[in-house]
Amino acid sequence: MHRLILMRHAKAERGSPSGRDRDRPLSPRGEADALRVGRILADRGLKPDRALVSSAERTLQTWELVHESLGDVEVRQVDALYEAEPGTLRTHVEDESELAGCLILVGHNPGIHQLAMELLMEGAAAPSVLDRLAAGFPTGQAVVFSVDAAGRYALEGLVRPEDSDT
Repeated sequence: MHRLILMRHAKAERGSPSGRDRDRPLSPRGEADALRVGRILADRGLKPDRALVSSAERTLQTWELVHESLGDVEVRQVDALYEAEPGTLRTHVEDESELAGCLILVGHNPGIHQLAMELLMEGAAAPSVLDRLAAGFPTGQAVVFSVDAAGRYALEGLVRPEDSDT
């Protein structure tokens, strides 16, 4: 794997008809944001060949909307990614590392945020970058890492829904 994209699902509704958190759908803003992030990734040439997506409704909907701009991507829906700890997320990423050139993982906070911070610290990211990401990991945001031959992660950039408006 030469690139990893960690993405938090887009903005979701506060509730679901079933009352279960796992079933919460995207809000209209979340739908628009996910479409924008997909276009930004595609415009920047950040097209994954594999995707790992939590089985929650909001992550599946986020992926479907992001995917519209990205072309052919092999997708795995993974129940264990729902509310997963960073160690679980990392294990799934590492399990895919030999299979993917560019991997995107669509999941949830706090795990996505914590894993991103761990990878940034391991990659000796600048304090300003750490401060920016430490402030939060909003819905719909993605962080992009390049991965060297030794498996070290280096920040390539952040993708936010509002980036297309600038």
